[in-house]
Amino acid sequence: MDNKNREEIISRRIAEALSLEQRYVSMVITLLDEGNTIPFIARYRKEVSGGMTDEQLRLLGEKLSFNRNLESRREDIHRFLEEQGVLTPELEKSIQQAQSVTELEDIYRPFKPKKRTRATMAREKGLEPLAMLILEGKEDPEKAAPQFINEEKEVLTADAALAGARDIIAEQISDEPKLRPVLRSFMLKEGFIVTSARSKDTSIYEMYYNYREPCRKVQPHRILAINRGEREEFLNVKIEVPEAKALSLIQKFYQKNNSTANAKLQLDEAIRDSWKRLLLPSLEREIRSELSQKAEEQAIRVFQGNLRSLLMIPPVRGKRIMALDPGLRTGCKIACVDERGKLLETAVIYPIPPRNEKEKSTKIILGLLEKHALNAIAIGNGTGGRETEMFVVNLMEEHNKEIAYTVVNEAGASVYSASKLGQAEFPDLDVSERSAISLARRVQDAMAELVKIDPRSIGVGQYQHDVNQKKLTAVLEGSVESCVNQVGVDLNTASPALLEHVAGINKTVAGNIVAYRENNGPFNSRKELTKVPKLGPAAFKQCAGFLRIPTAENYLDRSAVHPESYETAEKVMAMIGIAPEELGQEKGIPQVPIGELAETLQVGEPTLRDILEEFKKPGRDPRDDLPQPVFKKGILNIEDLKENMEIQGVVRNVVDFGAFVDIGVHADGLVHISELSNRFVKHPLDVVKVGDIVNVRVLSVDTQKKRIALSMKTVSV
Repeated sequence: MDNKNREEIISRRIAEALSLEQRYVSMVITLLDEGNTIPFIARYRKEVSGGMTDEQLRLLGEKLSFNRNLESRREDIHRFLEEQGVLTPELEKSIQQAQSVTELEDIYRPFKPKKRTRATMAREKGLEPLAMLILEGKEDPEKAAPQFINEEKEVLTADAALAGARDIIAEQISDEPKLRPVLRSFMLKEGFIVTSARSKDTSIYEMYYNYREPCRKVQPHRILAINRGEREEFLNVKIEVPEAKALSLIQKFYQKNNSTANAKLQLDEAIRDSWKRLLLPSLEREIRSELSQKAEEQAIRVFQGNLRSLLMIPPVRGKRIMALDPGLRTGCKIACVDERGKLLETAVIYPIPPRNEKEKSTKIILGLLEKHALNAIAIGNGTGGRETEMFVVNLMEEHNKEIAYTVVNEAGASVYSASKLGQAEFPDLDVSERSAISLARRVQDAMAELVKIDPRSIGVGQYQHDVNQKKLTAVLEGSVESCVNQVGVDLNTASPALLEHVAGINKTVAGNIVAYRENNGPFNSRKELTKVPKLGPAAFKQCAGFLRIPTAENYLDRSAVHPESYETAEKVMAMIGIAPEELGQEKGIPQVPIGELAETLQVGEPTLRDILEEFKKPGRDPRDDLPQPVFKKGILNIEDLKENMEIQGVVRNVVDFGAFVDIGVHADGLVHISELSNRFVKHPLDVVKVGDIVNVRVLSVDTQKKRIALSMKTVSV
């Protein structure tokens, strides 16, 4: 098959799988092959993509990679069989019709080079004709067996000849490409995953010490937990299936009604041997691998959704923040930053045990609040966080200070503070001081700060260390890229870490942009980007629309309008009678007939709509439409919680079995999936996401284990 036909088949297959028009799929594939980024295609090539979203384009990219790998394997297997001289028209048809790599491997399995097996040794002894005689069933194999006795080949008895023949049949059964899918489907449908304890030691896996659940029903997070328990040598794991049914399926596939009695007996014995020795272990590995792969994909999807929600938490603008990174022995580190996140001052206090320097700590905090006109406090939720929060609240009450505070998830802050990036930003500060600065900046702009940290360290996943790390990293980086480009970046303030997630910009170019900015002053126009070393025309095309200059003289440089559309945008302004200084005022933009105007200007309607939208509000931040982070003035203890108490909280993490909600008591409560809604919930992400502000009802509290069960059903707060 030539490359053109292959690509045609792939585009048709992807279009069917994703319910998209094939012509758009084909054009997007061409754009991707030309090196265009997904954010660029999603935003600036809507006419070509048919308006596909970023998510659809990423799914298309995954399907493209999968199908190209599939076709490559198909061609390899076709070539291997051709080289072996075993390619028949029937085999060729099966290869062309295979829809997955598993199907292809099943077809190739009988011809795949093997190590020396019992079957290959039996063939070397000349026992294959006896095996065929048993399969055909027309003769009595026990009468024929003595003919195959051969002392030179170490076949000393008729029973030894029959045993060797059965070994050949057992391997043939195991390799049969039409049988394996039937048995695989049977095992998935009727099999049970069964786990037991390797020892009686106490562990977090105790619920799996005597566990049994149908393979078709077991939840993805349970598969990952079982895999980890097995890896850490706490669990034994196997798949149990009704053996009689399995043997019956194989017998129906092979047995002939007119077979002799002895042929049937020999075949049945070979079938039992094939099932126990070859098929069951092999299919068990495959099924566990399939279950694990699906569980990993689910875990990655959950992590991806949580990460996106976290990155898209609205920025808190205009607040000068004091951040406190709690600590016991080393003290509580303070960092004060201005509205732009610039460090004003750092300090260390010891307001909690073991030193309890409350008076001295109070004096330092009050002094810093007044000195820098700070109007918000951020407190890390790590060790000592609860005690630090209580100290701050009591201080505010005693001194009548109307300053709200928020508790910040510290996950990843220590990773940033010890990183090369953290050291480069604040070379004269110690690790804990950098961590406090990071907490303050997370409140001001979560995205700008969190992009500095490996997404896997942010703490919003489930079993993230148990999944394919290469795939996890690729998906999470794609999610970060999607969020950054959806929001856009201020070219004159963005850090290198933020810039390198902009479409078309790599780490080197991001560093060069910052270096150019430091040497030449702020950018005044997007055109200046062409002067940045290693930022060539291709990179400029991809990145320019996502880089904004809020203070630019040219209004379009402040907007998401791409430089390639500036001429069109200026024509639109002239045609609708709007001066540049009137842009940015939504009521000043008249309603226009999109279709007629697009035809007159010879431009696509989606592009024209985007231009007109930017005329209303340049570089609008989509995060501003979402709920703002919760700031508090009071405090609760876990002991204060009572059953049926209704309270507001913030979703900190979403997993397959529910959502963890911070209700201000330093121990997140769990809303189980069954308590998320009065209606059936297929997955928690269908109802909540990280950062959501939710109303919950307390179901139960275990103060000793610090476990809180919550419900979101019919809450009236």
